[in-house]
Amino acid sequence: MSSLSNTTRALAILLALGLGTSCQRMPQAGSAPAKGTAAFWLTNPDKSVLFQPQTAPGWTKTAPAAGTPVIEIDDKQTFQTIDGFGYCLTGGSAQLLHAMSPEARQAILKELFATDGNNIGVSYLRLSIGASDLDATVFSYDDLPEGQTDPTLAKFSLAPDQQHLIPVLKEILAITPRIKILGSPWSPPTWMKTNNNSKGGSLKPEFYDAYARYFVKYIQGMKAAGVRIDAITVQNEPLHPGNNPSLLMLPEQQAEFVKKHLGPTFQKEKIDTKIVVYDHNADRPDYPLTILNDPEAKKYVDGSAFHLYAGPIEALGKVHDAHPDKNVYFTEQWVGSKSKFEENFPWHVRTLMIGATRNWARTVLEWNLAADPQQNPHTPGGCTECRGAITIDGNNVTREDAYYIIAHAAKFARPGSVRIASTTSEDLPNVAFKTPNGQKVVLVQNNTKAAQTFNLRYQGQTLTSTLNPGAAGTYVW
Repeated sequence: MSSLSNTTRALAILLALGLGTSCQRMPQAGSAPAKGTAAFWLTNPDKSVLFQPQTAPGWTKTAPAAGTPVIEIDDKQTFQTIDGFGYCLTGGSAQLLHAMSPEARQAILKELFATDGNNIGVSYLRLSIGASDLDATVFSYDDLPEGQTDPTLAKFSLAPDQQHLIPVLKEILAITPRIKILGSPWSPPTWMKTNNNSKGGSLKPEFYDAYARYFVKYIQGMKAAGVRIDAITVQNEPLHPGNNPSLLMLPEQQAEFVKKHLGPTFQKEKIDTKIVVYDHNADRPDYPLTILNDPEAKKYVDGSAFHLYAGPIEALGKVHDAHPDKNVYFTEQWVGSKSKFEENFPWHVRTLMIGATRNWARTVLEWNLAADPQQNPHTPGGCTECRGAITIDGNNVTREDAYYIIAHAAKFARPGSVRIASTTSEDLPNVAFKTPNGQKVVLVQNNTKAAQTFNLRYQGQTLTSTLNPGAAGTYVW
């Protein structure tokens, strides 16, 4: 072997060990930072830094400098447990992933779902039960010719999901077997609806029982395919019948369906999948409260889910306060293809990653995981401007806004983490967690137009850091 090949071989060994060269080895999520320091991961809105580890700031017993803002962390005060952070794995997302070469797909799935090294550790997924508007076509699991019905669900079949969704899910589960999965329907089969159409209409009362059993068959069928559904929402955006597919389901109708049909059917069939109500905007907290205020419905309900296309994020906290024994989930927010990273990133981190979790959310989910460069696929009448967390063009992947938004929490605040107390600040919104292995994780965003130097204070020690305008940093120790 020549001296050149020996040198190359030695360099390869050094690189494999993370030694030599000027490249910084990526810290692993869950690994302890150097003693007396905190790991620090940064994203700047101008994209000069995109979720990269920075020089680890050190802790000192010196008192914070006068006039410098202080964020006090108190892990003696605890709040909700975190189930996870992630995306909606739409049928279109799965189709695009499945069309990649096996090697390219495995590489991006590992990057998304593993936690070591450079990977971001997505820990929660939402699926559509049947088609969402980001599937290539509209379908349910029991589609029939017009005029026919199937109240016994003899023709129920998960075949549409067997083509792309379930194979991709199995690859994801091989990487992260404990990931939690939520299912949400956009529409029942059209023969169950008042208008016999995928768009709009309401569920016919005579098919309430059949639709409850439709959920059971879905959960059982996915389980048989190796996919456990941890929770379902009763209806995606029940007050938005203009999408395709969609369904109008008023709060009184959802309460009736849950207490007399879905809940008792789950109980009879020994289904332990959680039932979550609402799954729509924060401007109508009266919707979930109508259901939770009904004792017969409430006993079957795990909690409420929210989007934020309207209303204040604080509505989630008000629903929690009214029913503190029930959980709160944040399940969808889009990133528009015509919007800008420098605006999206600060808003989503501040309002959702921080705002939703400070208002008791156990999950924060961005909308579609993947789209192509033209924001396809989608149904006729479906969303034409929904930018994925990644853009897939053949085997090429572009990481988009929601990729970095979710990464700042998903990688570090792992499932089972508990939110702990931290000082509230309008200029430096933040949220703190204690992980199952005892690490502390603090996400801070600079909500001002100037660089901000601030202190984290924990158990009498101080850490000093600076964030540029709009930037977000995650600190782990």
